[in-house]
Amino acid sequence: MPGESLTRPSTLLIACGALAREVKHLLDVNGWSHMTLTCLPADLHNTPQQIPGAMRRKIRASRDRYDRIVALYGDCGTGGLLDDVLRDEGVERIPGPHCYQFYMGTDDFTRLAEAEPGTFFLTDYLVRHFDRLIIKGLGLDRFPQLRDDYFGHYVQLVYLAQTEDPELDKAAQAAAERLGLIYARRLTGYGELETFMAEAGHGDNAVQPVPAMRLSR
Repeated sequence: MPGESLTRPSTLLIACGALAREVKHLLDVNGWSHMTLTCLPADLHNTPQQIPGAMRRKIRASRDRYDRIVALYGDCGTGGLLDDVLRDEGVERIPGPHCYQFYMGTDDFTRLAEAEPGTFFLTDYLVRHFDRLIIKGLGLDRFPQLRDDYFGHYVQLVYLAQTEDPELDKAAQAAAERLGLIYARRLTGYGELETFMAEAGHGDNAVQPVPAMRLSR
């Protein structure tokens, strides 16, 4: 209609810091300039009970500046408390309990998890920060004998790769060897994260995102 504004509603994406690199890349490659990214610290995964409160504070501090707010977060160990906050605040989030599922796709993830429950997953982010988050985070640098306590019930390590990166692949293999696990790799790209972002930014007029499989290190 003449005179009708073609400006898209502004959308704030509140993401886990572990997704920041990938979300920013998708925003840039698709030209989604009407969407703004802000993140909660990735280290909150070590204290998941703090995630719901941090999310509520972020939402309330930002609500007046955006037409819509969307959470790019799994449940991430909050036991449903994050969903309670989002329901109270009227904020939608990407479906799924964790990023492994929405990177891999719900159906494929469910099949793999049912076929081999003893699977430990890594993403690009976790491969890059394996020493800090897994080895040092669990104290394995100081107490290597704890490896079996933490990983004795796992059989394989599956690297869910967002990008084609031989160096990350090599690092993921080394991580599997360090944990004493069988190594496997699945190139997932951005999976349901990419699709969800396209729909979140365009509402009923969802568009297909530009394929964004490559991301420089």
